[in-house]
Amino acid sequence: MSEQINNSEAKKINELIHDARAPLNRISMQAEMIKLVLENNMPIEKALEAADKILISCQQCSESLEYIANKKSD
Repeated sequence: MSEQINNSEAKKINELIHDARAPLNRISMQAEMIKLVLENNMPIEKALEAADKILISCQQCSESLEYIANKKSD
């Protein structure tokens, strides 16, 4: 029984980590977009949009990590 609980907890932790990584991947993609905009003299609005998306993704990542931290203390 204890092994089943551990496997279930490990699965849930892996899901939470996966959920926390998703915003990090979006941050990386948007940072690449900003780099492309700057390197190719594209409209600055595209860089600003990407920066806004980075900020949103940072907040989502922070919320995911906070959730994980709270679950750990339960």
